[in-house]
Amino acid sequence: MFINRIKEIKRIRTALQQDDSVLLAVYGRRRCGKSTLIKKVITENDIYFAADLRERSLQIEAFAKTIGRVVNGFSKLRYPDWDSLFHNLKNTLNQKITICIDEFPYLVKNSPELPSLLQNIIDNNINDKYNLILCGSSQQMMQSMTLNSSSPLYGRCDEILNVNPMSLGWYNEYFKKNAIETIEGYSVYGGVPRYWELQKIHQSLADSIKYILLDPDGILFKEPEMLFFDEMRTSVLAFSILTLIGLGCNRLSEIAGRLEKPATQLNRPIKLLIDLGYVRRETPFNTSFKSTKKSLYKISDPFMNFYFSFVVPNKSRLEFGLIEQVWNEINENFNQYVSEIWEELCRNAVPRLKIEGKTFNPAQRWWGNGTNRKPMEIDIVAESTDKSTLLLGEVKW
Repeated sequence: MFINRIKEIKRIRTALQQDDSVLLAVYGRRRCGKSTLIKKVITENDIYFAADLRERSLQIEAFAKTIGRVVNGFSKLRYPDWDSLFHNLKNTLNQKITICIDEFPYLVKNSPELPSLLQNIIDNNINDKYNLILCGSSQQMMQSMTLNSSSPLYGRCDEILNVNPMSLGWYNEYFKKNAIETIEGYSVYGGVPRYWELQKIHQSLADSIKYILLDPDGILFKEPEMLFFDEMRTSVLAFSILTLIGLGCNRLSEIAGRLEKPATQLNRPIKLLIDLGYVRRETPFNTSFKSTKKSLYKISDPFMNFYFSFVVPNKSRLEFGLIEQVWNEINENFNQYVSEIWEELCRNAVPRLKIEGKTFNPAQRWWGNGTNRKPMEIDIVAESTDKSTLLLGEVKW
């Protein structure tokens, strides 16, 4: 079942309908449906190639064979390099097509000359007979290749699409469950469509969690390691930071202390986790974002939040086969866990609402000392867009 991605489909189709050849970049977190999205747009006369980590010569051969299924005789020639392949493609095509290279960063790892080669092809109009879609799950690498001013492909993309996880409303559209079940499920699997497909196989949310998340043989038991593989050379520090945040260490000083590292050494990995959408930094409403003393770090992605709150702390027991025991403990704390996700969902909903004729800016929490000097917290604080009204709210689950 394919849902949503209406905006992305429209933008890709609009770009591909241009008379001139176009270059599109599509990137985003693994399992968010990038490949499915592209396959929905291209036709059987177009070319879809899924790259992998094989050596350069084998990738060129595989790409030529893929093209040969659409372009007669193309794969009969031997191509010593990418340059000869793309130049022959121009000479062979007799009608305009679209070529998608999925997991493009894999090609670049073994063929670092590719971005410069594609720059030359685009600048000299060598690709006038084909559109090119570059797709990848390595968000950092795709952004660097297309948005970094020093990159050969900078300024050459006609569209750059970041395919993000989907919102709660689409989870509800997919499962058509009641409100409580919808929020509970989203609190575990977040907005990643492939996780939804895996959940739907099972009769209950609990069954799915035990089978695919808690079981060491489960398909998502090592999921974060796979996600980090796309983005960084080593995931030890990122994994450690998320583990500590999942255990309740929310201040930079606490995290640094537990890791026995200077806080300054954590700025870069934390920024990367924020850029990837896994962590968010919170400050009290109306407090300068530069105020590091009051900043708290939270895991922003529901799936990663659940994983580092419940799976990582219990990994040894889970690998020992104590799945049911661990699940019973999770179940005892599940409502408290969901309540925190629900609170964030409520804050995120505020800018979409109109309350007494007013629209509001994004909501935040506020915490600090009240007038009686006792600590207090307000779940929702938002200023109206006309700056005339302050919205205060309490969230209950």
